Amino acid sequence: MNKLIVLCFSIIFTFSYSVTAGENLKPHSGSEFSLTAKCPPSFELIENGTCKLRNMYQFYNSVQGRGLGGTQTSLPKHRDGFTPAQIDLGRYLFFDPALSKDNSISCASCHQPEKGFSDDLDRSIGITGEKVGRSAPTLWNVAFLDKFFWDGRADTLEEQAVGPLFDSKEMGNTPENLLNTLNAIPTYIEMFKVAYPQNGIITVANISESLAAFQSSLISLNSRYDQYAHGYHEALNKNEIKGLNIFRSFVARCAECHQPPLFTNNQIAVIGTPDPIGMPFDIGAEKTFNNKKNRGGFKVPTLRNIAKTAPYMHSGGLKDLREATEFYNKGRGHAVPEDEDLLIHWHIWEPELQDEEIDLIVEFLQTLTDESLTPQLPNSLPSGLPVIDAAYAKNQIQKQQKQQQNINTESGDEDE
Repeated sequence: MNKLIVLCFSIIFTFSYSVTAGENLKPHSGSEFSLTAKCPPSFELIENGTCKLRNMYQFYNSVQGRGLGGTQTSLPKHRDGFTPAQIDLGRYLFFDPALSKDNSISCASCHQPEKGFSDDLDRSIGITGEKVGRSAPTLWNVAFLDKFFWDGRADTLEEQAVGPLFDSKEMGNTPENLLNTLNAIPTYIEMFKVAYPQNGIITVANISESLAAFQSSLISLNSRYDQYAHGYHEALNKNEIKGLNIFRSFVARCAECHQPPLFTNNQIAVIGTPDPIGMPFDIGAEKTFNNKKNRGGFKVPTLRNIAKTAPYMHSGGLKDLREATEFYNKGRGHAVPEDEDLLIHWHIWEPELQDEEIDLIVEFLQTLTDESLTPQLPNSLPSGLPVIDAAYAKNQIQKQQKQQQNINTESGDEDE
């Protein structure tokens, strides 16, 4: 009997979320939605009505105020100062497939919360169904960055936000179509009036600022490593502390580029990572800066939540943390194509680490996981489309069905 009830529920649930790419919008009533007046966790609502980030690192100092590899060191300047309504509006927009040309994918399709705000693919897939040129980097702690995209071509979160929106291979939209789509959804019209009372209209500038506001709220600064850095040394075990010491050593030199506490220096580095077989050589930041010294150069990624974002590097060429760490132990330029002459970063050398030392670094990197401030997915969207996208919704349904089947099996209901 229980199995029949579960089966009926699953059929109804699946039918209600059965959506195909390009499905027409089915806007919900505006009464179902309201923007919060509260700041996200770790942010304080100040007198001017905006949200101010608070964290333990603000009590520390460091050279030039940027952090240079120590444990108790300050963070660089960051983006905040958005209103709760602007952040919450950005949350709805971020998860809404209505932002793509054919209503098939959202920003979150390539930046899924449970996957470290990445997508576990070597290279992401856009509306064409084909892989794009590079992998989706994590969005954790982007509020602290001043360069965006793998090649550093954007200087602000707003500029970064519109990049995928209007890229023909990613979300494929146009400014005109995007504005027409959102203006056809009454709830979004009301939401923008609340978030932007000065002009109260839907503009590309307001859309990009809302997305920037939401992304700036994705803060990850309470991992076990952070607890250790703030003085609670029991947060890490002996092996993890050994791994941290090797990571910061002048032999391994990991922390020279992946500087704590952000575990990135947000600079461009040429390290000679391999591209997939058959894929043309990616010149990277050479195009951005019109400088051959940056040929094959890419932005140093944060290692925050790195255990959640495999595969690694700009084209996903390294499948796991062990392989990614071992890459740096194989010598300068070992993966550079024979017909390329790259200016490899001076920190890349031959550390000759032992297997045990590599394993300890990998063990330490697991301590950088902190998803305690993961934002809540909307229960539904003003557009009426499935949260994130149809494929994600279907996958979640299958997971729930499998979990229910496991519960029934454990309770013996399969015999009823």
